[in-house]
Amino acid sequence: MTTSLTGNHGRDLLRQMLRIRRFEERAAELYQLGKIHGFLHLYIGEEAVAAGSIPLFTNEDAIVATYREHGHALVRGTSMDHLMAELYGKAAGCARGRGGSMHFFDASHRFYGGLAIVAGGLPVAVGLALADKMQGRTRVTGCYFGDGAVAEGEFHESLNLAALWKLPVLFLCENNFYAMGTALARHQSQPDIAAKANAYAMGSDTVDGMDVLAVETATSRALDLVRNGHGPYLLEYRTYRFRAHSMYDAELYRTKEEVNDWKRRDPTATFEQHLRHAQLLCDDDLQAIEALITSEIEVAVAFAEAAPWEPVQDLNKDVSTRQRDA
Repeated sequence: MTTSLTGNHGRDLLRQMLRIRRFEERAAELYQLGKIHGFLHLYIGEEAVAAGSIPLFTNEDAIVATYREHGHALVRGTSMDHLMAELYGKAAGCARGRGGSMHFFDASHRFYGGLAIVAGGLPVAVGLALADKMQGRTRVTGCYFGDGAVAEGEFHESLNLAALWKLPVLFLCENNFYAMGTALARHQSQPDIAAKANAYAMGSDTVDGMDVLAVETATSRALDLVRNGHGPYLLEYRTYRFRAHSMYDAELYRTKEEVNDWKRRDPTATFEQHLRHAQLLCDDDLQAIEALITSEIEVAVAFAEAAPWEPVQDLNKDVSTRQRDA
């Protein structure tokens, strides 16, 4: 970690990581209580990526994410109230309760998914960037995806077209080393994901995704290149999820010892210690941060609990009911 850091900035980075962690811990509790249904993919352990990268994008830039997107939406600026209501399936949710955990969406913040299909966000990001280039807009599209996406055809097609047309896309791979339950080395002949950019004459870099300052530094450098017309770029954040793939995952594919080894590099705990050693954080600061987050979460839960369900008569709204000709 670097030391050229102000107290305010350091505490804000820690606050964002803790907001994600506490939000998801509460979401897991609510899921077990039957308040949240469907799939729930937690981001716990990977918080440094969202916290260190998303604030670097401008309000005009676009963000495309995967089904493990709670942290991305929070850092991007979507109200926690509306995110919690979406988890509950309530009409006040960011996708009117129709998307749930895997489909957060907020056009007002140019947050275009939550996309549940593996690699499905990559062609969407290419399309957004192509539209910006054709319209002469100086925007960048940030496209987050997991290591499992590199096994899909869309990954290669999207990188090829983005490079061919020199589109302003920053491809951001959150490599947690397991495509659902399959280790990276078991499904990729070349497990170095950043190296795959070479096939498309695209710049790339590998980043310690457990170090929020390393994430911030590498993302800032890559964004500058993309924004200044050097074409697309691929960043591989090497990170790790501490929880199961989803709430239904028995985790038979990895050992507890491996998980515990990674937990010793917990991005929130290590960064907290870094701030303390640099005398940029004290007990009172941390208590104040935690108190604010606790209050925000309690307000969000109360909002979701009180929010109305979508009226039954609106269930076909925005859904075509036309019958195809036989």
